[in-house]
Amino acid sequence: MRFIQQGMAESEDERKRFRYAPRFVPAGQSTQLIIGASNEHDRDILRLSSLLYAGPKLKRVYFSAFIPVNAYDTRLPVLRQTPLVRENRLYQADWLMRFYHFNAEEILDDQNPNLDLEIDPKLAWALRHPEYFPLDLNVVSVEQILRVPGIGVKSAYRILAARRFRKITAEHLKKMGVVLKRAKFFITLPGEIPFTIQEAGSRFVRSVLAPKQKNAAVQLPLFA
Repeated sequence: MRFIQQGMAESEDERKRFRYAPRFVPAGQSTQLIIGASNEHDRDILRLSSLLYAGPKLKRVYFSAFIPVNAYDTRLPVLRQTPLVRENRLYQADWLMRFYHFNAEEILDDQNPNLDLEIDPKLAWALRHPEYFPLDLNVVSVEQILRVPGIGVKSAYRILAARRFRKITAEHLKKMGVVLKRAKFFITLPGEIPFTIQEAGSRFVRSVLAPKQKNAAVQLPLFA
């Protein structure tokens, strides 16, 4: 990884001097982690991913759920296939670090070393931190808006742009692509009677928003 990083840096310097110098690894550097082949926690995986993004300047860290293929080989540990939903949750957490201004220590800590397989990590963080909410979308920063379940990156910046000219209402949020049935527990809006996580409680909000999975092994969308 260091060799590739050094080559990319040298290539960049060379192209500053010679316009048509060939690029070194033009697609960028990436790596893949096999999940569940050892007894690591999701917390350890995310911290390693975070270090890799900061150190060798990786473009992407990919995750692949471990699938045992040599059950007859006694040299290998006896492991069951890793649920695909765990792989999906790690991709969601990785997305939070790359685009939503979360760090690995916020997503998982020593008290919560593994990702919740029933709900996405953004919602899990919000349920663990009810004191952070509700947020007034008409005044808070974009970094705070990105913490609200149901609001994506594009929607957050649309809110930021639109509120310069008007107060943001529920109808505006729907048109911006916000999943209001998720976001409503974590925000306040003009003209709306609040029923936020403070009134409802984390347990109730989870019961409403947690998807009813018939098959936990099915691959899930990035953010439900």
